[in-house]
Amino acid sequence: MNKKILLTGGILGLLSVAIGAFAAHGLKPLVSAEGLQTFETGVRYQMYHALFLLFVGGTSFISSKNKSIIFYLVLSGVILFSGSIYGLATNNLSGFDFKTIGFVTPIGGLLLICGWIFAILSFLKIKTDNMKN
Repeated sequence: MNKKILLTGGILGLLSVAIGAFAAHGLKPLVSAEGLQTFETGVRYQMYHALFLLFVGGTSFISSKNKSIIFYLVLSGVILFSGSIYGLATNNLSGFDFKTIGFVTPIGGLLLICGWIFAILSFLKIKTDNMKN
């Protein structure tokens, strides 16, 4: 599971850099300043959670069960949150009206929050003696 989490974190990080560069250079003339700022929010949260997954996959302080739960919550959250933001910010560029699925953005955000909650709960279970190494 650690390898899957680390690979996913790396891929999400790579994609956030590529998508961010595309937004800065390719989207700038096509969407409003507000749309570009919204798009960058999606990129930023995707990168934050890519780094979070790299941490989760690389730590021994979180149980395998909680790592799995965190992984699926974060991956689903990034897809729904950042993915819907990308669609909403570029809504005028496609034939699909992303506003019809805009309700998934807060659901994605809630999944991301739940991923962090599971991490915090895992940290609360750490016995002090384990931290002395």
